[in-house]
Amino acid sequence: MFTGIVEEIGTLQRISQQGEALKLNIYAKKVLEDIQLGDSISINGVCLTVTEFNANSFAADVMPETYRSTSLSLLRRGSPVNLERAMAANGRFGGHFVTGHVDGTGSIIRKRTKDNAIYVDIEIPEHGIEYVVFKGSIAIDGTSLTIFAVENNLITVSLIPHTSKETVLGLKEPGEIVNIEFDMLAKYLHTIIENKMSSQQKDNRISADFLRENGFM
Repeated sequence: MFTGIVEEIGTLQRISQQGEALKLNIYAKKVLEDIQLGDSISINGVCLTVTEFNANSFAADVMPETYRSTSLSLLRRGSPVNLERAMAANGRFGGHFVTGHVDGTGSIIRKRTKDNAIYVDIEIPEHGIEYVVFKGSIAIDGTSLTIFAVENNLITVSLIPHTSKETVLGLKEPGEIVNIEFDMLAKYLHTIIENKMSSQQKDNRISADFLRENGFM
């Protein structure tokens, strides 16, 4: 579990590929302070497992499913990446519940500056429209952000100067791809409502037994 509060921007030192499987070696500082084999680290919003580490870098493997459903396949040597360690039980919760299980990718459509804010318009997958609401939460490349506008499958988020400087979203330009994780609570609530409505529809179907019990047969 993560909070969406990026701890540092790491740098991809080396990437090895075998088919749709990747091995990422990432230069970092802060996330290495208490690192252990098997730890979970969010890399651009994707929860991956630490398989190797040394004094200035760590390695993580990317499976074919993750390769196909996230933007990690687009990384190249030297690419900056957002890094966050799994949430500590005794730490402050500064963002929102982020699992690191990416729901899909989106595309940056436009960036514009107004006073101290940078507004970013992002086209999201159509299957995620039901999970976004005005002033709701969303994780973009693992960064917890607030949605300031929704129009069909286009959302707008705003970056303060600190977020723009300390995350890769501040470096990305229109046309670039981002990982998207919709709010976990919104997904659970939607599933519960959908299941409830489906159950009610089944209960309300007219059957021979229903007609017989109500004097029509």
